[in-house]
Amino acid sequence: MVRPPAEQVYADELAALAATDTGAKPPGWKLSPRAVRKFILGSDGTMLEFSRDGKRVKTVVTQKFYGDDALVERCIVTLLGNRGLLLVGEPGTAKSMLSELFSAAVSGNSLLTIQGTAGTTDDQIKYSWNYALLLAEGPSLRALVPSPLFTAMKAGAVVRFEEITRCQPEIQDTLVSLLSEKTLQIPELSGDDGVLFAEKGFNVIATANLRDRGVHEMSSALKRRFNFETVAPLADKAMELKLVKDQTDALLRESGVQVECPPDVLDLLVTAFSDLRHGRTAEGTVIEKPSTVMSTTEAVAVGHSAALDAAYFSSSRLESSHIARQMLGTILKDNPDDVKKLKQYFDVVVKARGKGSKVWQQFYEAKKWLRM
Repeated sequence: MVRPPAEQVYADELAALAATDTGAKPPGWKLSPRAVRKFILGSDGTMLEFSRDGKRVKTVVTQKFYGDDALVERCIVTLLGNRGLLLVGEPGTAKSMLSELFSAAVSGNSLLTIQGTAGTTDDQIKYSWNYALLLAEGPSLRALVPSPLFTAMKAGAVVRFEEITRCQPEIQDTLVSLLSEKTLQIPELSGDDGVLFAEKGFNVIATANLRDRGVHEMSSALKRRFNFETVAPLADKAMELKLVKDQTDALLRESGVQVECPPDVLDLLVTAFSDLRHGRTAEGTVIEKPSTVMSTTEAVAVGHSAALDAAYFSSSRLESSHIARQMLGTILKDNPDDVKKLKQYFDVVVKARGKGSKVWQQFYEAKKWLRM
């Protein structure tokens, strides 16, 4: 499997948390709120011991989200209540990852997901029909094809709604009554089958990019059914560097290659992304920001690609020249003119830093790969 869901990747951690969880579990939850927090923010190196197949197993709960711990706690409190949770922020700030982790910890299932697009329809949110059975037998529960939201309501689980603002407003508003009444009307069926009442534990986690906010603005009625939480880019460079290193190493393990990744090269990668993201260097030099989002997620992607470049076309040692070669595809996602801004960055910032640093000098010399 290229990318297993969170509940499979972290199965040992979830099992350890469930076995050692002494907190009160809300109805429908697999873990207590404290254990959900620990699953996302880590156990600070503390080993958790549990039994599996008659053997004692020890594991450490790793930190998966780097950022505002209070944000995680507020999100958990929201999921405990009656309102849905809407995670908003710039692209690449780990909104989808965070929603997946919450779903895996709370419900043990992160696969109940609706992907919002301009073509998302009402039946993709509620339910559809097996038309062969519908024609043969008429409307029945057997002929009904449940949506992820339908399944989540019936099971008392969390459903994820990705990129909700990409849906048409009338499609978004399908959620208004679902979130307020926690019931789903099925007018084609009669009697008790015509109404689905959500089991305890049901809730919705939606995500929306700030850059897409003007695509399809949410109605005020729907906004009132959500608590908004903004997932901000990482502001702590040391934390971002650790995240980039850990994620790059994990991706390399999945790729089955071994590459030496010197700390000074990864520091250059994080520093360059931070400079371009903020439009200002640590020395106070003002530069033009590219149109594309220079997120931590993009930095991890560049680090991984650069390491693969080093593994297959070089000496299996990551160098700053590999970083430069892979940055162009990130910078030029939105506007071809951004290459001029990257050129300015190299001429003004990278060249000056190269006078006192070998890795920055190699980075500057790799400018030829950027066709500048």
